[in-house]
Amino acid sequence: MGWLGLEGRRALVMGAGGLGAACTRALADAGARSAVVDVAEARLKSLRDDPALADAGVRVFPADVTTSEACEEAIAAAAGELGGLDVLVHAVGTNDRRPVVATPDEVWDRIVTLNLSSAFWAGRAAGRLMRAAGRGSMVFFSSVSSRLAHKHHAPYAATKGGLDQLVKVMAREWAADGVTVNAVAPGYTETELTRSYLDKPGMREEMAGLVPAGRLGTPDDVVGAVLFLASQRAAFVTGQVLYVDGGRTLV
Repeated sequence: MGWLGLEGRRALVMGAGGLGAACTRALADAGARSAVVDVAEARLKSLRDDPALADAGVRVFPADVTTSEACEEAIAAAAGELGGLDVLVHAVGTNDRRPVVATPDEVWDRIVTLNLSSAFWAGRAAGRLMRAAGRGSMVFFSSVSSRLAHKHHAPYAATKGGLDQLVKVMAREWAADGVTVNAVAPGYTETELTRSYLDKPGMREEMAGLVPAGRLGTPDDVVGAVLFLASQRAAFVTGQVLYVDGGRTLV
């Protein structure tokens, strides 16, 4: 994958779950030097012990990124370990499916903090470093829920819609500094976040039936878009939300 120009690039992936882990492996395959941040030690250990990453030297940092200070510290620690920061992939998030009238404040606050506030804090910290260096690429994970009005998704959809606008503003402010900021918006994808929901009787088939491609996505379906947006090939692409959804947002 040398055509991407990611060899030796210093990349931080925030989130070691399904999508974050897939991005970490893909960045390693592309020759990037990577670090991963996650709150779950078990997920970090799984990446550390992954035979596919045995020679990649991926650094892992346990951190709960639900505060501004923790995000600042995680960015600083990764940049210090890698000798700088060229790529940020923000792949942390959560959902809690319930009607608006049954959504308590603590659920709203938890989802907004993890999905949106951590993106702002991490982007701000990485933006300072990348602007000073005169280059950098950020890729955030949005969702088709930023466009589609799924019931029982109010906090999640609100954070993803807000994220889309946050990406555009950061892209606008930092374009002249050589920093690109984009988002990838997966459709219905099999991940840790969706597994319990999709395992309900008939749900996987029902959701796949809404996708023109006729199937659900996988983390591997998403990584190509992330690698492109993080690469030198996308140096003139910024402020975009790329839907990787099998055509879901077409119908």
